[in-house]
Amino acid sequence: MESCDLLIEGGTVVDGSGAPSFAAGVAISGDRLRILRPGAERPAAGRTIDAAGKVVAPGFIDLHSHSGLVILAEPRHEPKVRQGVTTEIIGVDGLSYAPLPSRADLAALIEMNAGLDGAPDVAADWDTVAEYLDRFDSKVAVNVGLMVGNSALRISRLGWEDVPADAAALADMRVMLDAAMAAGALGLSSGLDYPPGAFATTAELAALTQAAARRGGFYHTHVRYPLGDRFLDPFREAIDIGRRSGGAVHLTHFYHRATYPGTPEQQLTLVDDARAEGLDVTFDSYPYEWASTRLLIQMPTWMQAGGPRPLKERLADRSARERVRAELRERGGAAYTSAAGWSDVRLGALRRPENMRWEGRSLADVMAERGVDAVDAICDLLLSEDLRPNQVTSGPIKSTMAPFLRHPAGMVATDSTFVGAKPSPRTYGSYPRVLGEFVRQDHWLGLEEAVRRMTLAPATRLGLSDRGRLADGYLADVVVFDPATVRSNATYEEPRRFPTGIEQVIVNGTLVVQKGAHTGALPGRVVRR
Repeated sequence: MESCDLLIEGGTVVDGSGAPSFAAGVAISGDRLRILRPGAERPAAGRTIDAAGKVVAPGFIDLHSHSGLVILAEPRHEPKVRQGVTTEIIGVDGLSYAPLPSRADLAALIEMNAGLDGAPDVAADWDTVAEYLDRFDSKVAVNVGLMVGNSALRISRLGWEDVPADAAALADMRVMLDAAMAAGALGLSSGLDYPPGAFATTAELAALTQAAARRGGFYHTHVRYPLGDRFLDPFREAIDIGRRSGGAVHLTHFYHRATYPGTPEQQLTLVDDARAEGLDVTFDSYPYEWASTRLLIQMPTWMQAGGPRPLKERLADRSARERVRAELRERGGAAYTSAAGWSDVRLGALRRPENMRWEGRSLADVMAERGVDAVDAICDLLLSEDLRPNQVTSGPIKSTMAPFLRHPAGMVATDSTFVGAKPSPRTYGSYPRVLGEFVRQDHWLGLEEAVRRMTLAPATRLGLSDRGRLADGYLADVVVFDPATVRSNATYEEPRRFPTGIEQVIVNGTLVVQKGAHTGALPGRVVRR
């Protein structure tokens, strides 16, 4: 009789394809799986999981995570694997930590981006994509895929200043990107709010996307939100990059804000029109009302030119602060917040004793208690905390999430951040919230289609041919959950709460979560095309 290492019996298989669920067993031998239909002979198993009353699905694939450093310091990666994530994509928002041939530039990028990705105590001693990816194979709990950030390319060839890329510089960046993809990267990312990547022109990004497309990669973009009408124009630019380059475009954290002047339907029409034109455009959305990024995003890009040292000099300079004040008045106050403005900016990742009283409180609290305006409060905090502060602000509104979740080009991601006492709850609860609230409670879409948007759809976007589905011969990334009880417990006030109902999580055939608890196993691998 055949044998297997692990047998999952009695469950309902939702295979990731969107097809109707069915009763079957799942046999795992090594890192591969096969489906056992009713009546098929059962192999002798080294271990059996009774999944009666449970759903057996592919592990969730997160297209947007800020764990590129944190997971090296905390390889169990519990906030993600305990909600069913088995693969996640790093190097997003143009902010990858390779390729960076200069160690000084790598250290500067870690410092500059600490409010988003953290600055954990890890040895940042790599130069190339291959060396960086080697830090993950069989050393972390989940699989990891890398996007090459356009900031890394610009830093390597042009430095940190706001300068145009001439033909020679652009050719060099294309060569670097090609080499990075040959070493295992999946495509190009941009974060057009984050210097120096924000200094890239549309033409530069199209040329780089063309180079990525030649290797089968795609363009993953945090768009240029301040562009034009600050509503549709940023996404029009992203789609135009796909049109010019011939490459696929993925709009990350695509959603509707309460402060937008138009409707979700207008945003989604842009995607529909592009796809009707024959362009390959997809997107992801995160299923929580709370956004998060570095507090530094409140500063204009000219303040950040040159890297951390010139930035700090400007933060301390009175004339620079006055210029920022004038620009804040012109734009109407806080960026990327609700109408509540500075009261909507919750601070995190503070370390100095004199600032700890502000952890988890709003910038408006700092302003009121110190008797200073927003510019002084932000600049003083950034300086005293070595650029590390994080912010949590309003993001999507639930009443407009459904059209994005239901759209044929839409997928689910987390945009997870891991710093601060109170990160956005999306870090701990995104996938269970979709399953428990949006599927079971609100009936926004069926279970099979929801699972597809978290599994096979992102795997297809990434070009992963043997993940994202439960089918014979696929890699054994599996989640077992209780459809009657699965839910997120993470909230704005208590965001670091693990979900309910995620029973088992298997990564490359190894049990990482058993009965909701981490086993300590670290079987994650780098995913490549």
